[in-house]
Amino acid sequence: MPEIRFAPGDDADIAYTITGQGEIPLVYTLGFVSHLDVNWSFPPVRRFFESLGEFTKLIVYDKRGMGMSSRGARGTPLEVRMDDIRAVLDHAGIDRAAMLGESEGGPLAMLFAAAHPERTSHLILQGSWVRQRSDEAWAWGAEGDAAFEESLARVPARWAKMSELWAYGIFGRELEDPTWLNSHLLRLSINACAPRDAVDWMRVAREIDMREIAPTVRTPTLVLHCAGDEVVRVENGRWLAERIPGARYIERSGSGHTAWLRPDSVITDIREFLTGERVQSVTERVLATVLFTDLVASTDRVASMGDAAWSGLLETHHAAARREIAVHRGIEVGSAGDGFLARFDGPGRAIRCAQAIIDDAARQGLEVRAGVHTGEVELIGDDIAGLSVHIGARIAGMAGPGEILASGSVRDISAGSGVSFVDLGERELRGVPGSWRVYAVDR
Repeated sequence: MPEIRFAPGDDADIAYTITGQGEIPLVYTLGFVSHLDVNWSFPPVRRFFESLGEFTKLIVYDKRGMGMSSRGARGTPLEVRMDDIRAVLDHAGIDRAAMLGESEGGPLAMLFAAAHPERTSHLILQGSWVRQRSDEAWAWGAEGDAAFEESLARVPARWAKMSELWAYGIFGRELEDPTWLNSHLLRLSINACAPRDAVDWMRVAREIDMREIAPTVRTPTLVLHCAGDEVVRVENGRWLAERIPGARYIERSGSGHTAWLRPDSVITDIREFLTGERVQSVTERVLATVLFTDLVASTDRVASMGDAAWSGLLETHHAAARREIAVHRGIEVGSAGDGFLARFDGPGRAIRCAQAIIDDAARQGLEVRAGVHTGEVELIGDDIAGLSVHIGARIAGMAGPGEILASGSVRDISAGSGVSFVDLGERELRGVPGSWRVYAVDR
């Protein structure tokens, strides 16, 4: 987690972080809810931040009334929040910066660029709104007034009970298992603000209308939008690209509202827009949960059973493990000797798969240990590589018979999945820098 700084604004302190190795300052205004600590601790968001930081000096902040910034500012108008951006830039000693506005943060970034072109070098709009209200004057908002009031009345009761619709809407219908993402959204919402504050924010956001402001933007602008975006209809992005003078428009396929899970093409487009260089990843990087399993004391068992009997038992175990990996929608990466390496799109399935493999092996009189870690991996053909693979292997090697050990990232994004963990404290992992908190899955 980077250092949290506080910029003194009018009647509020604005929390922000500065990271990255690039020379171009980039202010990232997130959507409706945000919390710096929660976002930085969530692997997909952190990976997106770090990717931007490869070529920018990235500034991420919590709007007043939200996250780690001063609370009590319920329904703050855009012009006040615009002043908060200026306060962050002043506190950071930055004269001019690029603005990245996402979702509800898009109108704020637009307004700042239009009102303060002397302090804005570039404007990037990712999944940005033009207007949230749908009526005869604007057909591409979220909903009409009656439906909005009905949904708003349900917010207090639902605020701490996020549904799968949030994960599907924000991350895309292409998701196979939204549970682990849903747990992050739950943690984010309850830390970002209280339910009645959320209602006030939603009311103010609904009144925002950028149809008169967008044509006044004179800053070089890049508009990014997903064709199947279910949160902000794609017509918003197309309209902005047509009305902002000289804007460049890139429309992606799929239905994700943010690019956090599949960031490479978006990062490439932003890098080219800001630096003039189009640098694409040599290898495809994805967030994955890796599972390692291994038979315990197999050498002693071979000696007692004999090679032929052991080979038959091992073949039966391998068939059962492969069946469980397939059932839990994992991808077998490899098997070496007595163990397996598989990857999953979320930790819940990986843990349930490990439990099933251990239980099946026990019925055969075998003992299996397992390790689980969630992090970024590199896809190289059918294989995977990267530090996350080494971390998963080291954690598995620490497990005892019938035990599943997990890293802190697995525990952090498994909230709400029904899995319980026992904190084993900080551990050194051979060949991996630093110390890592390890947890045992409570079976």
